[in-house]
Amino acid sequence: MEDLERLSKDLAWPQNVVIFSHRNPDGDAVGSCLAWMHYLTAKGHKVNIVLPSEYPLNFTWMPRIEEIVIFDIHPERAKELLDVASMIFCLDFNSLDRIDKMAESVRNHKAIKVMIDHHIDPEPFVDYLFSNDKSSATCELIFDIIQALGDEAVINQNIAECLYTGIITDTGTFSYSLTPDIMRKGARLLELGVDNEKLQTQLFKSLPEKQLRLLGYCLYHRMELIPEYKVGYIYLTKEDYSKFAISRGDTEGIVNYLLSLKEVEIACLITDQNGIIKFSFRSKGDISVQALAREHFNGGGHKNASGGYQHTSLRDAVDKFKLVVPKYAPRS
Repeated sequence: MEDLERLSKDLAWPQNVVIFSHRNPDGDAVGSCLAWMHYLTAKGHKVNIVLPSEYPLNFTWMPRIEEIVIFDIHPERAKELLDVASMIFCLDFNSLDRIDKMAESVRNHKAIKVMIDHHIDPEPFVDYLFSNDKSSATCELIFDIIQALGDEAVINQNIAECLYTGIITDTGTFSYSLTPDIMRKGARLLELGVDNEKLQTQLFKSLPEKQLRLLGYCLYHRMELIPEYKVGYIYLTKEDYSKFAISRGDTEGIVNYLLSLKEVEIACLITDQNGIIKFSFRSKGDISVQALAREHFNGGGHKNASGGYQHTSLRDAVDKFKLVVPKYAPRS
């Protein structure tokens, strides 16, 4: 409550705001940044968003997304915006290594720094911290903060759509991290103007042809099962990336198809991205992949959805995954 009061006082006059979120931004990262941008702009602040890398193409419909500055593409512009910032908001990430090359510039900046996030163990580099690992999404926290500031009336259709996007993508369209409270908030966002059918079509039913072909290839050629541990994984090589011209967001959601199998309770997508091996973990029910990601793959996240990485060969990465995953898997 103390941080909320201080934040309210700081937002009582116009600020020059820069909003950051993590590399490889997902729906909650993009949704929370854009929702907060719309809200702060409506309150009279100058607002810019900087992301380390590009967002998936299925988010291009979102209002004002074209204004986002991508550090990988426009590093000088990103630095210019940061130089003049009076407030910095860090959304949907809990440690500065998630924003890569901008990390030290943000750490050493004299601006007021605010974190709004729902991951465990937030790094103490900010002035104000709004963190709750029980929240389903950072967009849920943004909604809570706007309400707590007495500004729900400011939530227009654009803000509502951005918040709803983050909530449904981080809950798998209300299939995990589900609470009665998040359902009530989803219903309130529908009341505030969200067209659920239209939004779901934009997010999940607007794939380019290559993504469907890539999915088929993954399931037929790159899927492996370890039935004794109820584990399934899919791997993609550098050659696969070249063959399918895979770009940012093209692999989004592929790992979830493994969990559609009755005999799979832990799923993993392992990809070779220019020498960095990325892991995307998913699980069912009470099985946690959070510790798996944190203890072995330099990562973390949530109980049923986490990620990680390592600098090694793809073959070594797959071998390590197969070696350590039995400790976290249920026996058949």
